[in-house]
Amino acid sequence: MNFDLTLFSQELDTRKQYIEQHLEKYLGGEMPRPVVIHEAMRYAVMNGGKRLRPILVLEAARIAGARPEQVIPSACALEFIHCYSLVHDDLPAMDDDDFRRGKPTCHKVFGEANAILTGDALLTAAFGLLADNADVDGIEMEDVIQVIREIAYAAGSRGMIGGQVLDLSGGTHLEPGALSEMHCLKTGELFKAALRTGAILGKMEGQDLEALTRFAYNFGLAFQISDDILDVSGDQAVLGKPIGSDDKNARTTYVSLYGLAGATEKAGKSVADCLENLSRFGPEADFLRDLARFTLVRTS
Repeated sequence: MNFDLTLFSQELDTRKQYIEQHLEKYLGGEMPRPVVIHEAMRYAVMNGGKRLRPILVLEAARIAGARPEQVIPSACALEFIHCYSLVHDDLPAMDDDDFRRGKPTCHKVFGEANAILTGDALLTAAFGLLADNADVDGIEMEDVIQVIREIAYAAGSRGMIGGQVLDLSGGTHLEPGALSEMHCLKTGELFKAALRTGAILGKMEGQDLEALTRFAYNFGLAFQISDDILDVSGDQAVLGKPIGSDDKNARTTYVSLYGLAGATEKAGKSVADCLENLSRFGPEADFLRDLARFTLVRTS
């Protein structure tokens, strides 16, 4: 099947707009006291971004037969968690980045202390949204509890946080297996949680749920490899951040291990695996198929 990038980009933008409307809603219109923390939360969340994690929630739910409005609280919760992780990643004690998506990072605008608290507030708000999903018609409490359990695991010390610790403690001179483990934890676990969230809330189970879980692993791998490629060959103006930072900081990447051609080949293999994972589904999974293909041509 041919991949129509123009049509896909339009569909992607439609989904992003739907998600951002609800992110605005959950962030609230008026700024309660203390104003600075709510301004910082809004700045961190509404500062652009691909919205991949909430999109994965919505798409998995759609494949399972659920409606977007039934899972949007959980979808936005995943984005809150992702944004909190970026605010903390950018801090001087971690990656020490001054720009994110072409704009000054949260701690550059609001100060380090407020940036730490902003991340804390977004993580806390995320679990409030997850609990709110139990109030939606057609969603069962036991499924919400399962989703909360899986997201807590994915975002915690055995998932995203654990991956960040591995990155900070030994992100240079890694063997292929260690590099894969780091990225599976730091990035892949939240992708997996996003897909499983939509699927579980939509009452998917058995081999269908297993197939989406395998897709999540391969999608996360393809996405990370493409990130590494963009750090070498991307356009800084499009990326919104400096290129070449991995090489400058002597970080092990798929490009440093396998070369640009080798990394590109591995990304293509991961996308092929994604498509195989979705082979049991029909046209309802076409957007996920195109999302996997998109990792090979994306520029940001």
